[in-house]
Order: sequence, then C-alpha cells, then structure tokens
Amino acid sequence: MSTKQFSVLVVDDESPLRRVLLTSLRNSGFAVEEARTAEEALEVMKEQIFDLALLEINLAGMNGLELCREIRALGQPIGIVMVTVRDAEKDMVQALEAGADDCVTKPFRLGELMARCHAVLRRVHAGNAAGEASISAGDLELDLDRRLLRKAGKVVRLTPTEFNLLAFLMKNQGVPLTHAKLLRTIWGPEYGKELEYLRSYVRLLRKKIENDPAQPKYLVTEPWLGYRFCSPSSPESLPSNAGQP
Repeated sequence: MSTKQFSVLVVDDESPLRRVLLTSLRNSGFAVEEARTAEEALEVMKEQIFDLALLEINLAGMNGLELCREIRALGQPIGIVMVTVRDAEKDMVQALEAGADDCVTKPFRLGELMARCHAVLRRVHAGNAAGEASISAGDLELDLDRRLLRKAGKVVRLTPTEFNLLAFLMKNQGVPLTHAKLLRTIWGPEYGKELEYLRSYVRLLRKKIENDPAQPKYLVTEPWLGYRFCSPSSPESLPSNAGQP
C-alpha cells in the first residue's frame, strides 16, 4: 500500500476498550476518530470521509449491524470491520451480510486486529494494475476504473469486497478457482480456511447478479473445489449442482 495515512472511525460504547483501540491505531500510523454510539458515528461521517470503520456489534440503541447497513447505504468506499464478543457462525454471517468486510471476535490480539485492518484497506484500495477498463459477460458490465457494476444497464451497488471478488472471478472467466485461492487473493495471505466468509459473499453476489440465485448462470459452484465464473453465452456446460454454496 502507499504511504498515505489512512483514517479510521472507532465506534464502541466501552470507554476502556475504545481508548486502547485509539492508542493502538494511532501508534500504527492511522488517523483516528471515535464515536460512542451509532447515531454519533453517522453524524461524524457527515463531516468526514473515512477509509475504515471499526464497529462494535453490540452497541446500545442502533446496533452495529444496523449501523453497518446505514454506512453502506451512504455509498462510500469504506472498509468495515465488525467486533463482537460472540463467536457464533450465525453472527459472523449476519455481519458479512450487513456489509462488513471482516469480523473479529473478542478477546482479540491487537496485532491480529491491525493485520485485519490492513488487509481490509488493501482490498478497499485495490487498483486496476492490468489497465483493463471493463469486463462484460451476458448482461453484466464491470467498470474497473470507476468500480461500478451494471446489470442490463442499471447500476448495482457492491461493497468493496464484493467488487473485488467479482472482478477476480470475471478476470478468470471459465477457470475453476479454489476456495483457498479466492480467500488469499481477496482477503489476504493471512486467510485460507474461512470458507463461511466466501460462501456468504457468493450468496450475496448471486442475489445481485443472477436472475435466479438458486439456479446461477454466472457464479457456479465447483464441488469440493471452489467457484467458477461463466458467461451465459459460453459453450461450457454448467455443473449439475451449480447453485450449491
């Protein structure tokens, strides 16, 4: 990544933890602001654009999941990391489906949290090194320069991670990509076994790009291996269980 100083908004109603996070992030070179509630966070975001938001899931009032959805509705290219005390797969899936890029469970090591934050920032600020302007398949057009997806001419809103995952799949059209390859390429080298991350994002993408997510034509499953992006006009045959997660 560049030498730019990235800005982070920490949203947590526990003062001791918030102070620890503020100190650690500043010592790691981030410019940091804080908010105690979701409502306060939204007010701060009206005045300043952030590169990353670190959200406690169990906020009083509007919770972290609702706040995450509100932030995504703003349409800003911001990374979101959710922090939760609950180590349940259901909670992680809910966080990802709300628009989070990653989810960290308390208690966590600060070094791990910093690594996750940097990994999310890499994805949010991923450039188009290949110089391609756009990729098309069927009624989908992915504008790589403007980071926009159009389906039948209409803009479909994607989170930064959704965009990066779809772009990588479309750039490798017709090629089966393993779970580990997708996780390490999109989430970072620290990943490889977090299959539920990948499955959650595939479900989200299918809802946005497929006419029938249960019978996908673009994003198909390679059993026990991973996923493959296909153009509907391609002569390749689809797997018989293409819609499985």
